[in-house]
Amino acid sequence: MRRRLLLSYLTVTLIVLLMLEIPLALTFSHRELERLTAAAERDAMVLATLYEDTLDRGLPFTPQPAIEYAQNTGARVVVVDAFGLSFVDTDSPPNRDFSSRLEFQEALAGRRAVGTRSSVTLGHDILYVAVPVASGGRVLGAVRLTLPIEEVNARIHRFWWGLAGVGLVVLGAMAGIGWVVAGSVTRPLADLEKAAARIAAGDLDVRITPGDAPPELRAVVEAFNHMADRVRDTLERHRAFIGNASHQLRTPLTALRLRLENLETEPGADADLQAAIDETARLATMVDQLLELARLGDRASTEVVDLAAAVAERRDVWEAVAREQDVSIAAEIPEHPVWAEAFPGSVEQVLDNYLANALRVSPPGGRILMAVTPGDTHHEVHVIDEGPGMSSEDRRRAFDRFWSRNEGRGAGLGLAIVRQLVELGGGWAELREAETGGIDAVMALPAAPTPTGTEPEPQAASSA
Repeated sequence: MRRRLLLSYLTVTLIVLLMLEIPLALTFSHRELERLTAAAERDAMVLATLYEDTLDRGLPFTPQPAIEYAQNTGARVVVVDAFGLSFVDTDSPPNRDFSSRLEFQEALAGRRAVGTRSSVTLGHDILYVAVPVASGGRVLGAVRLTLPIEEVNARIHRFWWGLAGVGLVVLGAMAGIGWVVAGSVTRPLADLEKAAARIAAGDLDVRITPGDAPPELRAVVEAFNHMADRVRDTLERHRAFIGNASHQLRTPLTALRLRLENLETEPGADADLQAAIDETARLATMVDQLLELARLGDRASTEVVDLAAAVAERRDVWEAVAREQDVSIAAEIPEHPVWAEAFPGSVEQVLDNYLANALRVSPPGGRILMAVTPGDTHHEVHVIDEGPGMSSEDRRRAFDRFWSRNEGRGAGLGLAIVRQLVELGGGWAELREAETGGIDAVMALPAAPTPTGTEPEPQAASSA
């Protein structure tokens, strides 16, 4: 933005300079040519007056005035009679016929002729002025002056270069001033951008100092700081509430469950008592999940994890539990490590959640497949079951907090925590329809370079 502001300042300055300097340069050029033309016309009339008596009375002529003028000005002087024959020419012998020249035709007709043309002989432009020599209304001859205009052109060009130099100085000064002025405007905006990024990363204590910002930007900065204070206070109250509520609920739920378990030994205990115990255990799990969700409020730094090793390790942990339910767990993982960035401890927690859900819906004799699919930018981990599956709407809403397909059975936070854990690592989580008819629970994490000093540890390509 700073460069754009500076470019706009320079563009406006350049337009103003062009609007001022171009007319000034053209005016100066016309004025110099007109001044030279006026001086040449005046000198030609003086010479015509000197030779008027010579032509009118037939007196002997002298070329001395023309020669002296030519020596002083560098001009060429030609004086002709009424027939166009020269009797004074400072550059050539006399008695040349100039009657065919347009300027002499104009002058011998009693009119002045002024103009410029390029001289092939001299190799530069010249100014010519031809005036009649007249007496008593009769044209007796003509005087023509031709002057080189190199000096005038050089003076004009020097003036143009001077204007260009002034324009460059003005642009340079404007660039310096504009850079400072643009900086006073963009610096607070850049600070706002950095502060917003830090707040998005979890640093809620960042604030901005307005400094020498314009009043409008000071108001924006103050509003931003006030907003940051409100956001921090709101999040702190939110986390405090969830944490306090979780801690306060845990104790009575534990006591209630112990009392219900003690009643199991009493005669007459039935299925309703067991259902009450299950509901108490479910409520205790939800309280733990609420506490975990509150702890995930701040984004922490990520760590590099070998997904292949993590999948192999969680498969070994859950195999015994799966065998008790007559379910097998297979793994398809690459033989080499698959490095990914993840929130610390999140990979194991997500896999445990996916496996627990898969075991809950797997039929006896069913099979759960864990697979790692390496990618260019993200690696995917799949947990595929053979359960009844879910509709596309249910799969989409499964990650919402407190949502459950089974109305009346309550709701959980497991998948909501899964999504937050994966997103903290820069990835995403989703449920897809599996070819087996069940659910393909996916965790995608950003690919990471191989950590330095890490020796590859081959994994089994697949196992059951």
